[in-house]
Amino acid sequence: MFDIPTLGTFAAVVLGLFLIPGPAVLLTVTRALQSGHKAGIMAGLGIATGDLIHTLFAAAGLSAILMTSALAFNFVKFAGVAYLLYLGIRAIMEKPADPELPKVALAAPLKSYGLAIIAEILNPKTALFFLALLPQFVHPERGEAIAQFLMLGLIFVILSAMYTTIIALSIRTLGRMVKRATWISRWSGKIVGAIYIGLGLKVALQQR
Repeated sequence: MFDIPTLGTFAAVVLGLFLIPGPAVLLTVTRALQSGHKAGIMAGLGIATGDLIHTLFAAAGLSAILMTSALAFNFVKFAGVAYLLYLGIRAIMEKPADPELPKVALAAPLKSYGLAIIAEILNPKTALFFLALLPQFVHPERGEAIAQFLMLGLIFVILSAMYTTIIALSIRTLGRMVKRATWISRWSGKIVGAIYIGLGLKVALQQR
């Protein structure tokens, strides 16, 4: 269904997204620091579950658009290209700042899981990102569109769960490493911005 270069590009974009500490990473870090490793891991898994729900909605909606009208799907796809270019330019231009950890109450692992699901489902930026990202890798000639959407979404969810679990288990070590490697905060946004812009331009040029 997908060739290796396509999957590699998708994984690179997803991992690039993880480099910038967003709400998901900050919530995982906060839970791990305040309530322990297990709560941090469960928060990460809750975020992954929320991403899976976003995947299901995006797959159902975008597949329905594709079956209804190829023109409408192309419109959604180019809107996604524009959004990715916007994210890329903003990431490059944005000055690095020390992210503030969200203020959350102490919670047991299971409660951390449930609260993280709700937080991720209600995050409109996640929904926009899925609607912008997934169509760029879906091609009707490769098979059923909904199967492609679901596979890409599952890859995203698995990478997300693995990433947040690693963070939760090694939060203190990672904190010391980040403090020493100041170049990470300076260049992570530019690297991620370049990935987004490159993907957007690649897809735009392929359609011409």
